[in-house]
Amino acid sequence: MLYLCSMTENPKKEQIMKHLFLGALMLLSSTPLLAWQGDVVVETPNTQLLLTAREGGDLQQSYYGNKSATLQELRDAGADLSFHAMPAFGTIDCVQAPALQVQHMDGDLNLELKVTDYQTQDEPRARIHVFTMQDKLMPVTVRVFYKAYKHVDIIETWTEITHQEKKAITLKRFDSGHLVLRQGNVWLTHLHGNWAAETEPTMEPVTQGMKTIRNTDGARNSHLDAPEIMLSLDGRPQELTGRTIGMALCWSGNYELRVNTISHKEHHVYAGIDPNQSEYVLEPKETFDTPHLAIAFSEEGQSGVSRIFHDWARKEGMLHRGMQTGDILLNSWEGIYLDITEEKIIKMMDDIASFGGELFVMDDGWFGDKYPRKRDDSSLGDWVVDRQKLPNGIKALTDAARQRKIKFGIWIEPEMTNTTSELYEQHPDWVLQRPGRELRLGRGGTQLILDMCNPKVQDFVFSVVDNLMTAYPEISYIKWDANAPIQNYGSVYLPKSKQNNINIDYHRGLIKTLKRVREKYPNLVIQDCASGGGRANYGLLPYFDEFWVSDNTDALQRVYMQYGTSMFFPANAMAQHINHVPYWNTGKRVIPIKFRCDVAMSGRLGIELQPKDMTSEERQQCTTCFADYKQLRQVVQTGNLYRLLSPYDRKGVSSIMYTNDQHTQAVLFVYKTDNYYDQPLPRLTLAGLDANKTYTLSEKNVRVGEKPCRLDGKTFTGRFLMEIGIEVPLWEDYASRVFELK
Repeated sequence: MLYLCSMTENPKKEQIMKHLFLGALMLLSSTPLLAWQGDVVVETPNTQLLLTAREGGDLQQSYYGNKSATLQELRDAGADLSFHAMPAFGTIDCVQAPALQVQHMDGDLNLELKVTDYQTQDEPRARIHVFTMQDKLMPVTVRVFYKAYKHVDIIETWTEITHQEKKAITLKRFDSGHLVLRQGNVWLTHLHGNWAAETEPTMEPVTQGMKTIRNTDGARNSHLDAPEIMLSLDGRPQELTGRTIGMALCWSGNYELRVNTISHKEHHVYAGIDPNQSEYVLEPKETFDTPHLAIAFSEEGQSGVSRIFHDWARKEGMLHRGMQTGDILLNSWEGIYLDITEEKIIKMMDDIASFGGELFVMDDGWFGDKYPRKRDDSSLGDWVVDRQKLPNGIKALTDAARQRKIKFGIWIEPEMTNTTSELYEQHPDWVLQRPGRELRLGRGGTQLILDMCNPKVQDFVFSVVDNLMTAYPEISYIKWDANAPIQNYGSVYLPKSKQNNINIDYHRGLIKTLKRVREKYPNLVIQDCASGGGRANYGLLPYFDEFWVSDNTDALQRVYMQYGTSMFFPANAMAQHINHVPYWNTGKRVIPIKFRCDVAMSGRLGIELQPKDMTSEERQQCTTCFADYKQLRQVVQTGNLYRLLSPYDRKGVSSIMYTNDQHTQAVLFVYKTDNYYDQPLPRLTLAGLDANKTYTLSEKNVRVGEKPCRLDGKTFTGRFLMEIGIEVPLWEDYASRVFELK
């Protein structure tokens, strides 16, 4: 109507009326335009991220935490609310680090991003907020996503970059997310380690300057430093109290986490792919999605953040196990290593079945025709049965497993090959390499990594699983290993101009392949292994059911490693096995079988030794352990974790417990980690119980030949257990106790 009334003989007036009409029409018909002209609340059940977005202006981040603040209250209190949500090079001042930087086709390195659109997308379990920003000069678009879950206190954030320039541009910095924290007594916790010594928590105050956590392995990313951190806002980290933020980068390749403190007012936290050797060449109309960054906030300390991540992992971040539990298994590796024969495998099946186990996994050494896999220096890629070792093939083994009423699993390392292999002889161009340069060789002096950037290699890797499952559909479990870093930085498949894309395109190719596997075999259980815990990350866990925590199964060291790993990963994702003693890395130290069982029971229980070498006591203890674990498994693997005493606090004891959601059942683990005469041990106060309920303690996996301790059968109120606590009998060296509370 406004437009029709404007049909006058005055062209200038007519033009004005047209604009008025269009403006009114937009106001009437496009609610999202009104919605993004100001403050935006991204919220989960108990937390919120406050943003400001105005058309033609910057996207600003103001607050992240509980729901006790509004933007108006923050303004009235004098808080600085002008922080860039995704600071871009060329827009921010010279002392602040950018989260985004590109090099345009004309060499320009600047981005001046202004908001052009804001929309929300509702999903059954989450709401996604999408902010679209455009560069003021060049046709580059950046979309910033915030996915807020409706049932768990996790917000995922990521960016999407595309452009319409005439030629390719180069992405020089492309972080997934950026968070601003008010400076105070803030502490950083990150997980450091090495092969066979993963995930040691390092806790330090955040001081002036830049703190960088990075991994540059190429193929794995959590051996040295892990892509997860926690930030404690109330001083030194506490397990059960204190405002705490957790962040996990959902990526399997190289990454960089930065905490930049540039003044006495705030800390800037950045997380994303490491841009070193990874500046990405982006073609016109091509879209680059950064990995998701998952963020959680809790007022219940580090254990509170852990419980949020565990809940999110089971419901969103794991493939299909969720609240399901894993089977008790025997893996052949530390029992017979590469010395596989049909006779030995079937005897080990007999043993695990006799203990009450549920799954047998045949590890490395079963394959190779022209080059049999007798040592670790040949045969990778030649995934055919070695008929000298297994004359009746894998079918005889799956039949044997079925007869014993257990499941059967198998080991593969499909991304790798050896120079001594038929695969390498036939396809030398399939490995990562730089033509003209000498190959750097890995494990066994012959190992190489296949070029997962190449679609033909992706097809081959998929076929490794597909061929096995087609020929032997009774295989229920696959252990997928990756025992080498990227050492030869070059791809014959990628053009010369895109060699910097390798570190990213490798993992994109891997994920694409895993998606194909999962689409065809959704119920196949697959373990994520990479020289132990090298791929314990949320970039790959959506395609796996569990991961191998470490190649080191020494029970005492596992107390420490499993404690650190539990900071972000749930128990049903953590494979924990009973080992043999003396162990390869502990000299002549002999840890009692009960301690070894009790440590492995705190996650997905398994065993990794040669059963025929076990003593009668060890066999009896494992049988008791397996039977008791089946009663506790649901609470342990899917319950709510409370870390009570850290082994890193050097109090001589470590303790964790799990409770169910109804607070009617719990499982308590206590381990003596130091051993000397007249040792003062702390009284143990529990957590996660109902103060008004009464609980009876029942000791499980009691040592063979002994009676339960004096706490067995005793009844206490939840309030007493959480406020006063119990004295747990731990007299002997390597003493340990497991209690069920009902």
